[in-house]
Amino acid sequence: MRTIYEPKGKAREYSPLAVNFYNGCDHGCVYCYAPSLQFKSRADYLNVTPREGLLDALEKDAKKWEGTDKQVLFNFMGDPYCKANDDYKITREALKIMLAHRIPVSILTKGGHRVLQDLDIIKQFGGSIMVGQTITTLNHHTSRTWEPGAPTSQERLQALRVLKEEGVTTWASFEPVIDCSHAIEALVVALPYVDVFKVGKMNRHPTLTGEDDWLQFLYEAVVILSGAGKQFYIKEDLRRAAPELTIKGDAIIADAHCAKPFKAGTP
Repeated sequence: MRTIYEPKGKAREYSPLAVNFYNGCDHGCVYCYAPSLQFKSRADYLNVTPREGLLDALEKDAKKWEGTDKQVLFNFMGDPYCKANDDYKITREALKIMLAHRIPVSILTKGGHRVLQDLDIIKQFGGSIMVGQTITTLNHHTSRTWEPGAPTSQERLQALRVLKEEGVTTWASFEPVIDCSHAIEALVVALPYVDVFKVGKMNRHPTLTGEDDWLQFLYEAVVILSGAGKQFYIKEDLRRAAPELTIKGDAIIADAHCAKPFKAGTP
């Protein structure tokens, strides 16, 4: 079984390499398109199980990628800190494998404080890890409506605050964008806690896609992030939705915002 792979298409904007630990996710996000990709009902997708033989296969793949300068994203499909991970603890074991083989890691989760369970291992990566949370809205009602099983964005931001205080490089994915005004509000609040921002839009949801003013949203996001001196990447879908605004430099180079490779000779 192959575990570490190169994402294709839009997924490639997240990371040059990725790995997925679980079948399913228990956050129950309304906008999630993963159930349809896996030919599952939303109810079935809530039943989370680890991929069979995942850790043994990951150990074998990690040996092949040992010392690589390419980061591996935890996870593109599902969430490495879903509620089920509290019992299975697959993510902790995967981190140990990556650390042993000096493979840079980027984490993306909606798990809020759950990521702090592995803070002791995360800190051992030094600059070769980035820990991110998906941020959508600070409005409690909207959060409970669209992401009923996940910690709120406030909880996710608090986890990022702790991580940053502990010297961990943090990042945030502002995608999907449920409401442009909500996203801008959350982006401003996130500035003190987040080192790198990746900003996109809403895709694949018929009741929301195309309703917002993406040009105004993109303009405001760029002004705020540039003014704060933040590193940021603008997803291609958002750039295409607002072609009147030209974005240049690292803001359109996804791999400019990755975890650093381990230094040669690092134990």
